[in-house]
Amino acid sequence: MRNTRTDAWRLLSTGALVLGVAAIGVLGGCARKTKPGDPLPGLTRAESTRFDRGRLVFEREFEPGTGLGPLFNSTSCRECHEDPATGGSGDEVEIHATAFKEHGGAGGEAECRPLTEEGGFVVQQHVTPALHDALGIDAEPVPVHATATGHRTTPSILGFGLLDAVSDEAILAYADPDDRDHDGISGRPNRFTDGRIGRFGRKAFVPTLREFTPGAFVIEQGITSPPQPLEETIGGRPIPPGVDPAPEPELSQEDLDLATDFVRFLAPPPRGSAGLGALRGGRLFRKVGCASCHVPALETGTSDVRALRFREVAAYTDLLLHDMGPGLADICLGLASPSEFRTEPLMGLRLRTHLLHDGRAASIEEAVRLHGGEATASRDRFGALPDEERQILLKFLGSL
Repeated sequence: MRNTRTDAWRLLSTGALVLGVAAIGVLGGCARKTKPGDPLPGLTRAESTRFDRGRLVFEREFEPGTGLGPLFNSTSCRECHEDPATGGSGDEVEIHATAFKEHGGAGGEAECRPLTEEGGFVVQQHVTPALHDALGIDAEPVPVHATATGHRTTPSILGFGLLDAVSDEAILAYADPDDRDHDGISGRPNRFTDGRIGRFGRKAFVPTLREFTPGAFVIEQGITSPPQPLEETIGGRPIPPGVDPAPEPELSQEDLDLATDFVRFLAPPPRGSAGLGALRGGRLFRKVGCASCHVPALETGTSDVRALRFREVAAYTDLLLHDMGPGLADICLGLASPSEFRTEPLMGLRLRTHLLHDGRAASIEEAVRLHGGEATASRDRFGALPDEERQILLKFLGSL
């Protein structure tokens, strides 16, 4: 069978892909320059209208009378996705909790429980006044059977419609779970409960935006919709009578579809300028091995939206799980062990102030130095660079 990862690296060895992406993204190209929060270029008039209407749903502030809660993390999608524009990142930090058990013996498989029966895996940090009065709590309790908790910052979702349109085949082409090429990189896909390949979330568990959006409404805001018609439990207990006044579902299918289309049609964040060192920075990015996981560009497949169809997206990710070592490990999810995370897309990196999945890194250099597991060799090569080259590489990363 053809080794697509090897073929891709033949391209990378010539610098064609990395330098081509750098030239297009950093030096300008011919495409219309967008700002963060802008729609994708090339949308039809009808799609542009849905983008504008969807923004209104995305920015809508909910109250208990219109469906908020009883458990929630935010009162609107925009409250978390706001910087530097609607759809960007946020300063909120969530708590997630799951249970992980490794079975001993040869061939023993690990077991990951999301603890949904106990209110997991997202532990909501706020409650409505009615729920507070009924139970005397200010936040949802952590599930009693959790073996680990993890913190999660709010990611930017700019350009996620393009990631949604990347085919499963394109993702699988970079998978090498048994490290057959012996490069120390063994990315593998996560899979949803029905076996489909996931791509969204820090553990790459959810396959599509059409599933991610209704899940986010109910988990983050307590807003039910036709695909997610039931409220979350409170630590596994049912919601007390009388604390949730809005009838179910609290969001119509049309409003849900509009919000999903708004996210699908968001343009990726524009690149900054790395100056004349951009091409050299791209070469160093490849030289130290960052591009093994942070693949500079993926191509979308077929789509009902022309603006998403057969497009190159400079996302700098392979959308696969990689072992990042015990220092970053927290929860499991799906097939992902506590130390496995989806390669974080680097598009829009220059716009972020807190890095890594839990926001522990305050700078790009700190984030690189905290990499472990499969990224250990690349981290060490980064640290061994002469100071001048390391600064050129950091400037390149800061332009993404």
